[in-house]
Amino acid sequence: MSPPVALLRILCLLGGVLAQSPSRVCFPGLQPTLPDLEGDLLFLLDSSGSVSYYEFSRIKEFLAELLLPFTFGPDNVQTGIVHISTTPILEFPFDRHFSTQAIQQAIRNIQQVMGDTNTGKSITFAKEKLFTAEAGARPDVPKVLVWVTDGFSKDDVAQPMQLLKDLGVAVFIVSTGRGNYVELSAAASPPPEKHLHFVDVDDLGLITKELQDSIAAAIQAKCLRATDISSSSFRLTWPQLLTRDTGYYILEYAPSGQPRRKVTRQLPGDHTSIVVTQLDSETTYEVALIPESNEKYIPPQTTRVTTLEEVVSPAQILISESKPHSIRVSWSPILESVAAYQVMYGPLNDNLVQLQEVDGRLNSTVLENLLANTSYLVTVSAIYKSGKEKALSAKACTREEYSKIKHLHFKDLSPSSVKASWDPAEGDVLGYRVLCRRQAGPSTLLSVSPQIHSVLLSDLIPGSTNKVCVKPVYKTQPGKKLCRVIHRQPASAAGRYRHRQSA
Repeated sequence: MSPPVALLRILCLLGGVLAQSPSRVCFPGLQPTLPDLEGDLLFLLDSSGSVSYYEFSRIKEFLAELLLPFTFGPDNVQTGIVHISTTPILEFPFDRHFSTQAIQQAIRNIQQVMGDTNTGKSITFAKEKLFTAEAGARPDVPKVLVWVTDGFSKDDVAQPMQLLKDLGVAVFIVSTGRGNYVELSAAASPPPEKHLHFVDVDDLGLITKELQDSIAAAIQAKCLRATDISSSSFRLTWPQLLTRDTGYYILEYAPSGQPRRKVTRQLPGDHTSIVVTQLDSETTYEVALIPESNEKYIPPQTTRVTTLEEVVSPAQILISESKPHSIRVSWSPILESVAAYQVMYGPLNDNLVQLQEVDGRLNSTVLENLLANTSYLVTVSAIYKSGKEKALSAKACTREEYSKIKHLHFKDLSPSSVKASWDPAEGDVLGYRVLCRRQAGPSTLLSVSPQIHSVLLSDLIPGSTNKVCVKPVYKTQPGKKLCRVIHRQPASAAGRYRHRQSA
């Protein structure tokens, strides 16, 4: 029995064959295709020094597999790639490659640029230089941006990304690092659960099919479609069917089964997009776009759109930047209807509760003066301008407090033995580990209780060099060790031994 296609994909990727000829070797006899699509698909590829060579090679494999099912050409899908670095670098524009073979070869030829992670500059570059006729972008087709990142950027992303989305560009984000969920979800097109993916670089293949289908849905060719769907709005886009001089559009929409609530709007002929607002949540709308041309008959276009559940804040809480005595609490989304946030927090096993109030325009705060290595219950309450409240809780844990050994010193007891002593380490120390690496003879590892701050090191060969390291032990992790090198004098030499600090 032949192995399933999914298994063949995994075995092929593990073997590294994809980089040689993915369409021919990794998928023999398999010609995956997607339905008739037409759109401009741009990739923002993190090529900075924060991405390792291995990670970058896996991302290239991911792009190669992701683009396999698409048909490329002036009347189909066009794709381009921009490197994120200190300054944006164009790998190739939309009108460079018009076949799967050419695209696959171009991806194999990509070289990492390195430099800083200035994503905001690259987004602005994409808006001003790539989504233009000069770079091969077409004015009457859907636009999609896929940002592949390790989750971090040195410059602002929010404003340039919003300007790009205002042009009707659908934004997908693939984060192979931890990143800030609040910032990345705000940068992606809504809803984030469909446009934002957090995945380990070795597991990128798990989201390939889902992302292919999402991109395909965003660039359905030559039809009226809805994007950026929220609880009270959606964006409508359509191909350019008229001009300002050849006619106008009549837009009609109403909740299904409620024709009396129909809204009618007239739009200029040069429009290809509009945001429809003030809608009911969790409601299906029947939408019709009627071109009124003074030159020829153009049939109406229709679609059906269901708005999302009403957005409330906070809907998500993120705990980050955990330290022994502080944590950062972030939440989303931020709504204009919220006047302020109240953050209540206290140890899980204690009745002591503290309150911190945050301006409704902010989405995070730092809780300070906390107990180390302690679990806290954090509750974020949104106080709406209408007077109603919405609360959400999360568990947060502070880190254990630890330090390194200080002032490791030695006392000569005999030609072959010394006493090693050190000052107590800070925090809740469980004990100490003392390692003696002898130049001659076996190494010794001693474990002592937290009350003991010295040990006897014997069997040191005269004339030898020995390295001694002391490290405190904590409940969740080891502390930082301190090492020194002891030079033992030959038995016949006069004077005491010498020691110096080791790096």
